[in-house]
Amino acid sequence: MATNSFQSVYHNHHSLLNHHHHNQQIEIAPSTLSSTLFLKPNTTNTPNTISTSSLSSTKTFSISPTTSLSTPSSTQAISFDLLQQHLSAQNFREADEETRRLLIVLAGEQAQKRGYVFFSEAQFISEADLKAIDDLWRQHSNNKFGYSVQRKIYGKVSNDFTKFFIKVGWMKKLDTEVEQFNYRAFPNEFIWELNEDTPEGHLPLTNALRGTQLLKSILEHPAFKPTEEELLQAKAAGEDMGSGVTGLKGFIDGSKSKRVLKSDYSF
Repeated sequence: MATNSFQSVYHNHHSLLNHHHHNQQIEIAPSTLSSTLFLKPNTTNTPNTISTSSLSSTKTFSISPTTSLSTPSSTQAISFDLLQQHLSAQNFREADEETRRLLIVLAGEQAQKRGYVFFSEAQFISEADLKAIDDLWRQHSNNKFGYSVQRKIYGKVSNDFTKFFIKVGWMKKLDTEVEQFNYRAFPNEFIWELNEDTPEGHLPLTNALRGTQLLKSILEHPAFKPTEEELLQAKAAGEDMGSGVTGLKGFIDGSKSKRVLKSDYSF
């Protein structure tokens, strides 16, 4: 199935980066903008807390202070309640959109004004806030979804985004004689259900239309830094957690098959 061209907010923020990997070429469409998440936030003025609620308890998180141009408005509260509601109801597409809205608000005033996040603004999102979002995704997916889940996969494939896209199912295998992969078209070709066939780390999505810098900034955020225990386990298993540990080998084995990443010219 060919990849569709996205002409609006809802038809372009999930397109994935086209790039070079070994001798396999994926074309990158020209752009003058940095990596971004596309979603205009719907913000409201409410009390100065960030909270997630469950049937039995409510958790409150504070926003870490940074610069006046980069932090959310001091009069603006950021609630995780809506995200929690979508996730608990297994409405993963709505939860995906709410996650992007939250990142825009958490990234600060400038991100809110333009309606998307620059990769350089990810550093201004506090560890507590990102962990709160990630905790909700993992809690309501049996640890199958979430940024920390994606971070582990990213490390296991030696921080290679082509391998990462294939591993989390953002690229699909084509029914061809030669083994080929192409990018999924948003939204219909992505998987919005949680079942045995859903790839680990498939959600939440992050736009890589103009490069992988934003996705990289999120996955390498201090909130998801591997623990000492994880690093030891990865070293023992011969995996890479992004800290110099030996990476996986043989992901592309020319003696067995030839992998071709089909270029997408619809961007």
